[in-house]
Amino acid sequence: MRHFAYLFVLAGCLGGALWLEPVLRVGVLRQWRRLLLTLLPVMIVFVLWDLAAIAAGHWTFDPAQTTGVLFPGGLPLDEVLFFAVVPICAILGFEAVRKVLKR
Repeated sequence: MRHFAYLFVLAGCLGGALWLEPVLRVGVLRQWRRLLLTLLPVMIVFVLWDLAAIAAGHWTFDPAQTTGVLFPGGLPLDEVLFFAVVPICAILGFEAVRKVLKR
């Protein structure tokens, strides 16, 4: 189970933020094109950053705490998901605050 640790953390983040979509009707997931256009540049920059850090030997991932699914260059699937999940949670939180402050 330890190799799912990273995924469990990401699931916890999503669980803490996804409820904002139906409860507060923030509309983030309904505007999936806009969300995708926001996520893609962030993901590309940070995937390239991680790949450079891995190649230079500055950054590693504990294989005991990741799924073991690796992309070329040694980047774990878990890390790529991190670059999607955390911004989605942040956007949901930001839009929820905007929605509440408008009331």
